[in-house]
Amino acid sequence: MTERSVELRGCERTRAIVSSIEAASEKDWDTEYLDLILAVRVVDDLDEAIRHIQRHGTGLAEAIVTNDLARARRFAREVDAAAVLVNASTRLVDGSQFGMGAEMGISTSRLHARGPVGVRELTTTKFIVQGDGQVRD
Repeated sequence: MTERSVELRGCERTRAIVSSIEAASEKDWDTEYLDLILAVRVVDDLDEAIRHIQRHGTGLAEAIVTNDLARARRFAREVDAAAVLVNASTRLVDGSQFGMGAEMGISTSRLHARGPVGVRELTTTKFIVQGDGQVRD
């Protein structure tokens, strides 16, 4: 296995915990790197975390790690994303992982029908994945 390093960027509170990481900029919260880069922000509570996701989330996949079932349920209910994961890796959000076969593409919009529109085309799916630490190799 090839050793790889992950670049971490963090808010001031994160850097107070791990001083060796680079400072995050506002742009970091809106960037999907598609690389081994992770921007970390410490928040005060679940309300602030949900607000952060509402402002900066992609609408594709959001995750929470918690032992508090009430918080997990609230997070799953209030976070607007195609897939919400509790105690599981966002890397599980994939067509083949959900039993759909090969993934043709990704849509984060709620309505993507073209041509005649029936009831099926007016609905959308939100996947909620409940785990206990699952990851994807």
